Amino acid sequence: QVQLVESGGGLVQPGGSLRLSCVASGTIFSINGMGWYRQAPGKERELVARIISGGNTHYADSVKGRFTISRDNAKNTVYLQMNSLKPEDTAGYFCNAQITAVATSTPLSVWGQGTLVTVSP
Repeated sequence: QVQLVESGGGLVQPGGSLRLSCVASGTIFSINGMGWYRQAPGKERELVARIISGGNTHYADSVKGRFTISRDNAKNTVYLQMNSLKPEDTAGYFCNAQITAVATSTPLSVWGQGTLVTVSP
């Protein structure tokens, strides 16, 4: 069994910064892509940023130049550094990873429970 646990959300003023972390744990054999999604009230979940095991990254246009995704493979952890935050960044942020567990061959898409980010004066 594998799981993802996010941390780092909170309340921040416009223009401020937050750093989200997501740690994968359990009987992990390998992790391929890791990413962050967000869902605002009344809206669909959307991709924020994604990073594959080789380090290539992809960002939503709305966060390019403000957010940076990174990962520490030794710690099975992915980070999201969010700078110049705007009120429209307010949402629940969810970590996702493609994880192959020990003694299995099929990667699973695993989701964390989410962490709330609120950007408000």
